[in-house]
Parts: sequence; structure tokens; C-alpha cells
Amino acid sequence: MFPGLKIGRGATWLALIAAVVLTVFPFYWMVRTALTPAADLYRDSTALWPQNPTLINFSRVLGLVGPEEARAAGGSGAQINFLRYTMNSLIYSGLIAVVQTFCCAMAGYAFARLRFPGRDLMFGIIVAALMVPPIFTLLPNFVLVKELGVLNTIPGMVLPSLLMTPFAVFFLRQFFLSIPRDVEEAATLEGISRWGMFWRIVLPMSRGPLVTIGLTTIVWSWKDYLWPLLVGKGEATRVLTVGLGVFLQQSPNRAPDWTGLMAGSVLSILPVLLLLIFLGKRLVQSMNFSGMK
Repeated sequence: MFPGLKIGRGATWLALIAAVVLTVFPFYWMVRTALTPAADLYRDSTALWPQNPTLINFSRVLGLVGPEEARAAGGSGAQINFLRYTMNSLIYSGLIAVVQTFCCAMAGYAFARLRFPGRDLMFGIIVAALMVPPIFTLLPNFVLVKELGVLNTIPGMVLPSLLMTPFAVFFLRQFFLSIPRDVEEAATLEGISRWGMFWRIVLPMSRGPLVTIGLTTIVWSWKDYLWPLLVGKGEATRVLTVGLGVFLQQSPNRAPDWTGLMAGSVLSILPVLLLLIFLGKRLVQSMNFSGMK
């Protein structure tokens, strides 16, 4: 009945499919390279699927094969402590996500509900901090961590990001403002303290936004590279992103070990990908707050 509407809808679907393909294809190509034997990588570089798929590249990265077998498979024979680096990344991103989300929730609730001198000025400063590029704070944070004597330690790595981030405070404050005051007034009549109101009523009602902030924080910290490289150079504190960089640099006199690097990259994103799959529904639900559809 409305051919123009059908054409517009079809064009929208085509644009959406194209966007999905452009987004997913780099990940697919990474998996394809990880499954390709090193000898076949340059022989048939345009094939959409490896002719002789293999899992040897994953075994090399995980250290399940010896140096001789790794060199025979096209690698340099070097290995990284993949499991140790993965555990360090889990600790690094998990600490930041949990503590930062909780602290930002307290700050956001204070700015949304409490009245104290300088509240609007402090919130304005926090919002203005959104415009400061993170690279500007890199050197001051490094000097601070060094003066505190916590270089090459997990506390030193998480310290600058542990308490808050301006976006999370702003995001959660906007949600707390949307919570009806009648709920809190009823809790006050029941004799619940301000802390009890925040802990027992506001936080359970804010699970969606809290999951959103937690997930975005985990993804950000999981892929962080420069700061962990500067502060956590030691083997005991090296995270996965830095470990993959070390793996790439272990063959300086030959072509980079792309198949091994892609296998390590695939393994490195699996924890975050699984987390997004399990918590993705709550992430989508949380986007409905404050009129966002």
C-alpha cells in the first residue's frame, strides 16, 4: 500500500546488515587467521576459510607444546605464561569494576539526593573532567604511584581508576534522579537510615544501570594496555594485553607470528564475550531508564 515505506524499510535492513557484517568481520578474520597453519597464511591469504584448519596455534599460545613443535608449526618457539596473565587481567579488571561501580553509586546517590555545601560546584567539576583526555593524567598518576612505592604491584595498577570515573558518576546520578521520592519517603517513615535506604532500597532498584557501568568498566580495563605496560612490567603483574605484546616481540629477526598472536587474541576476548552474553539482557534493559529506548 505504501511502496515508499517498504523501500525505506528494506534500505534500513540492508544498512543494518551491512553494519553488522562490518562489525563482526574483523573478529571472524581473527578467528580464521588463528585456525590457519602458519605455512598457509601467505600462500592463500584471500581465502575466507582456512584450507587446513588446525588448533596448533592455540596450543602454542597456551604452552601445551614444546619449543621444537612450536617452531615446526611456524612459531618462534617462544612462550608466554598465558594462564597467569589471564588471571592478572581478571584481578585487575574485576577489582576496578567492583570497587569503582560501588564508589560511583555512592557518589551518584549523594549528588542526586543529598544537599551539602558546594554540591553543584563539585558535580560541575566532575562533569568537566569528562573533557580531559586520559593521556593528560598518565604522567601524574605514574609519579603518584611511584612516590607511594607501589610500582609493579596490583594495587599500584588499579589505584588511579579504583574510586570513580566521571561518566559513571554522571550516569548513575541521572538514574537516581528518576527514582520516585515516594519510595524513599516511605522508607523514612519506617525508620530506615539514609545508608539503609541506599543499601536496601536504591541499589536493588538500580541493578540494570549498575550492571551497565560494571560491564563497560570491565571491558575498558580488560583491553587497557598503556597503563598496565608502564606500571606492571613484572611477570607477576603483567596483564594479558601486555603479555600479547611481549609475545609479538619475541621474534624480532623474522616475520611476526600472526597466527599465534591471533590465537592469543581470540582467547583473550572470550572471558569478556561470555560475560556480555550472560549479562547482555540486563544491559539492554538498563538502557530504558530516563526515557532511553
